[in-house]
Amino acid sequence: MDLLLRSEEMILLAIWHLQDEAYGVPIRRYLSEATGREISLASVYVPLDRLTHRGLVQAIDAPPTKERGGRRKRHFKLTSSGISALSEVRSVHDKLWMGISKLSLR
Repeated sequence: MDLLLRSEEMILLAIWHLQDEAYGVPIRRYLSEATGREISLASVYVPLDRLTHRGLVQAIDAPPTKERGGRRKRHFKLTSSGISALSEVRSVHDKLWMGISKLSLR
């Protein structure tokens, strides 16, 4: 079993939520809002590169636009392997949290 790192899991979930708007800046914004922490673009792109190489994410280059000075946006989409990896990590989380209704200091 090759479990995802927490950052990889969060990025895959962000891509799932963002769908057609899943590219660097919106992914970073989504994660920053979800965590309440400032997330750097490097914290997004480094795991995205790993996820792409592992076949969990597919990178799709959009056509260049004038608004971006002729640069392309690279969109990301979950592959079936990425969806399976998320399902697997959720199953592990559910097993680990089973029977724990509330955490408290003793």
